[in-house]
Amino acid sequence: MAALLPILLSLRLTAPSEPLPIGADLPKANVNLHDVSGKTITLKDAQKENGLLVMFSCNTCPTVIANQQRTTAIANFAHQQNVGVILLNSNEDNRNGADSPEAMKKYADNQQYKWYYAIDKNSELADAFGANRTPECYLFDRNGKLVYHGAIDDNPQDESNIKRQHLREAITEMNAGKPVSVSNTRSIGCSIKRK
Repeated sequence: MAALLPILLSLRLTAPSEPLPIGADLPKANVNLHDVSGKTITLKDAQKENGLLVMFSCNTCPTVIANQQRTTAIANFAHQQNVGVILLNSNEDNRNGADSPEAMKKYADNQQYKWYYAIDKNSELADAFGANRTPECYLFDRNGKLVYHGAIDDNPQDESNIKRQHLREAITEMNAGKPVSVSNTRSIGCSIKRK
């Protein structure tokens, strides 16, 4: 048992926590993040007048790639609604490969991102948010309170069979001053590759 203790302790330290509860404050709002533009930014910098959309993403997950048009559409919609957008790449275990800063910049350029795409060093924000998947979305209102957590919509596998656009509805309801009617949904995608 004594020989297993270091392994058990390391597992406990790297295991993701529970996702933030609805109503929680924006965590780690002032942590410096390296954006693909070369700028150092924070979540507070990314926030706009009506709130902030934080999406955990990466370059390589098949679900992220298959949903890229939806990611672009919802990010553009959020910007139109004066909600800031930041995508975070927490795949620290792939940082020297497919999720390197250079690969992230190339991916963002190819996708014509008009929002932040930043490195989550050592998966610090993913741990604070309790994020486990890519893509996984967290929507915060103008006061920095979490109002929605989960998927972009109800069918990440088949865009032609979407019945509800969860994130779009949440942004619309939030900006209308209404409670978000569906505040938690299940994210489907690749696991975040923590070290």
